[in-house]
Amino acid sequence: MKELKFVDIGEGITEGHIKAWLVKDGDSVKEDQPLVQIETDKAVVSIPSPVSGKAKIVAKADSDVKVGDLLAQIDDGSGSAAVERAAPKAAAPVAQAQEQPRAEAKRPGNEVLATPSVRHLATQLGIDLSSITGTGPNGRILENDLKSVAAKPKPVPGYSEIKEEQHGEEVERVPMTQIRKAIARNMELSWTIPRATHMDLIDATHISAILAREKPNAEKLGVKLTLLPFVIKAVVQALKENPRFNASYDRDKQEIILKKYYNIGIAAEGDDGLRVLVVKEVDRKSIIELAKEIRELGAKVRDKSIKPDEMSDSTFTITNIGSLGGGFLSVPMINYPDVAILGIHLVRDMPVVKDGKIVPGKVLPFSLVFDHRVVDGAEAVRFGNALKSYLEDPEFLEMI
Repeated sequence: MKELKFVDIGEGITEGHIKAWLVKDGDSVKEDQPLVQIETDKAVVSIPSPVSGKAKIVAKADSDVKVGDLLAQIDDGSGSAAVERAAPKAAAPVAQAQEQPRAEAKRPGNEVLATPSVRHLATQLGIDLSSITGTGPNGRILENDLKSVAAKPKPVPGYSEIKEEQHGEEVERVPMTQIRKAIARNMELSWTIPRATHMDLIDATHISAILAREKPNAEKLGVKLTLLPFVIKAVVQALKENPRFNASYDRDKQEIILKKYYNIGIAAEGDDGLRVLVVKEVDRKSIIELAKEIRELGAKVRDKSIKPDEMSDSTFTITNIGSLGGGFLSVPMINYPDVAILGIHLVRDMPVVKDGKIVPGKVLPFSLVFDHRVVDGAEAVRFGNALKSYLEDPEFLEMI
């Protein structure tokens, strides 16, 4: 008898929701046959059978599971149960963690061990540090401990409960999906970042003309060309000139982690919530390659086939508000742990000044939201000016 447990599949995933069993209780299954689909806060993953045999389902469909929970038993004739790896990565450490519960750390005189940055985050999240048992050395409370507490559901205030009872059937409680829970956690983390916003307008007359000219050529290659790949190329150049925007902040060590690779996160809407797909090594790809990859990853978001590694390791994020057909200026939420996010809006026909004369033109508004611990306002202006200079330069646009 082999045990199938939900083990660590990477990307910091600690829990999931059983979306569907692909077999019935008592069915004969083969080794590596997908048995169950589990929705995590990153994607829907299929867990395969470790051996051939008969399946005995333990965890029910439409239930939540945590790393280490038993999903099913596979009777392979061996007569004994053993933990089997549902995914090879980090299976052994998960099993060990389940078998050896962590002893509560002793704190002399009930002293709370935590760095100043963790204490600051706890204050922002409204968490009492004395109520937490830390997982760090000697019981030190870490940032991840706060994240775990913040992710737990909060009790509804009494006033709301009373009003809910008064309205009866006029009130409906809707359980949050794993994706929605992840979005909520990420938004809470993002809100802890001291942010500022720089806004400006880009003369998009030249880029609009080039886009209109090249669209038919791209269609011949089977690619739908949009403004976004051009913006990505300009962003990379601006990041190279302003490297602190291509970074993350280590709160515990109070260090800025500068990244010398360029992975651009793109906000994408699925029917179950917002995801951030990540286009890797954008500085090494052409406009056509970027357009094709963005479209392919967007399709994966919509059909829920996107993989966790296709939504991780961003160094800078762009949200294309203009693709939805509205908005002039906005203040997007920073995609934690990135340092900044760029919001681009709808290109509008507007009057612009050329050589002292007002003429018809096209204008692209943008918003740059940034972590003020890492970069200052003057740096944001320089980044914005660099972005403008590239997107308004016909020679640069022709070269890319």
